Amino acid sequence: MYCLFYYIICLCNQIKIIVLSPVTENFYFGDRSFILKGRIRPNRVPFADILRGCLPDERQQHLRRIDFTHTMLPDKDGPGVGGGQSSPEGEDPSVSLFREYLRLKTVHPDPDYDAALRFLDRMAEELGLPIKKIEVCPGRVVAIMTWEGTNPSLKSILLNSHTDVVPVFQEHWKYDAFSAFKDAEGNIYARGSQDMKCVTIQYIQAIRRLKAEGRKLMRTVHLMFVPDEEVGGHKGMETFVKHPEFQKLNIGFALDEGLANPGEAFTVFYGERNPWWITVHCPGSPGHGSRFVENTAAEKLRHVMNSFLDFREKEKHRLNTSECFTLGDVTTVNMTMVKGGVAYNVIPAEMDVSFDLRIPPTVNLQEFERQIKQWCKEAGEDVTYEFAQKHMNQNVTSTEENDPWWSTFSGACKSMNLTLEKEIFPAATDSRFIRAVGIPAIGFSPMNRTPILLHDHNEFLNEQVFLKGISVFERLISALASVPACPAEA
Repeated sequence: MYCLFYYIICLCNQIKIIVLSPVTENFYFGDRSFILKGRIRPNRVPFADILRGCLPDERQQHLRRIDFTHTMLPDKDGPGVGGGQSSPEGEDPSVSLFREYLRLKTVHPDPDYDAALRFLDRMAEELGLPIKKIEVCPGRVVAIMTWEGTNPSLKSILLNSHTDVVPVFQEHWKYDAFSAFKDAEGNIYARGSQDMKCVTIQYIQAIRRLKAEGRKLMRTVHLMFVPDEEVGGHKGMETFVKHPEFQKLNIGFALDEGLANPGEAFTVFYGERNPWWITVHCPGSPGHGSRFVENTAAEKLRHVMNSFLDFREKEKHRLNTSECFTLGDVTTVNMTMVKGGVAYNVIPAEMDVSFDLRIPPTVNLQEFERQIKQWCKEAGEDVTYEFAQKHMNQNVTSTEENDPWWSTFSGACKSMNLTLEKEIFPAATDSRFIRAVGIPAIGFSPMNRTPILLHDHNEFLNEQVFLKGISVFERLISALASVPACPAEA
């Protein structure tokens, strides 16, 4: 529910309505047509600006308030909404801010990055932090807020998040995927609720709390908001880590996204599997569909498919029969595309098959590629392969107790009675680019008791889990930014 205040004002005989909403500690107004929909849209300006902009200075005396009312409007939510409301007055402002951010359609293939940047500009102003924007590729902007520490010469802390989200199939959703609908249990349904707009707002609100408490942190903290993570990061973080502005950040340790955990524990990711996207080309003898032609492309294709899929079964068996393995510990193989043929009665001269492989850092990548070459050789003459994507970074972040960053992170979690489960991330995030330039990074999204629904239909996050995450990050940021100077920094 939104708590709204209506001011009816008279401007030169024209009645206008101003709506004030105590969301994120600011006041805003909305156009009447939006008010009738029961929702405040992102095209907002501060209330003070409205009053300044209504009339020229010499005519301000014509501005007078003539009525006042207070009401509550549902935002298309269900009955008894907000089982986790923090006060009788309405929804927690952090939850309202989260839902506002979720409604921004930064969805591929045409993400509204401008809307996200306007939102971040407003957040920076509220936090009293400078914000820098770097266009790393045409139309792709990285935004960075900086909270300077008391000793800015020390290595900084990076809080990284991405602004884009993956597409939705709306017909499979209970609610509009960009309405941020909240049900009676406080579950907020929206694309990006887990991946990873929750973490973005948790960072922002944790910093807001620390600053409100008057805290001064020793190390500088950077909040970074990057585009295009969901399409590989090639026009986002992969490019930005090579940019001079990235080097200037002087980063010593980074936090990035993780995954939900259905149990009581919180999952922490210290490395990632390498994604390999590979296409195998199988040339063969063409001919009429009525004949037994030798050396066909399809025969070679079958051999290649069998080699890859037999290996897939072995890895699947390892995962399902050993308690010591998680998905990040094994190599997944999935056949994703098959191409070839021009007509029913024509044997094709070439057929292609493509695979998505995710390889853990424990695998010798050179040996694994030699195995692929052998499979192609065994399939027949002139069978070749090419990579659409081939990542070779096998850097992992130390989780040894003598590592100052990990010991601080895990110690802060222990002080909050959080149980951690360490894993290799099964997919890919921007952390791989950060680790590739030698910066330790941990993937962590504080979402326990939550089903893993990133990229899935009906993605949701409970508001109480979300709010707890703010407190978790508040403690973590404070602890990490207080790590004493390392010998190399002295």
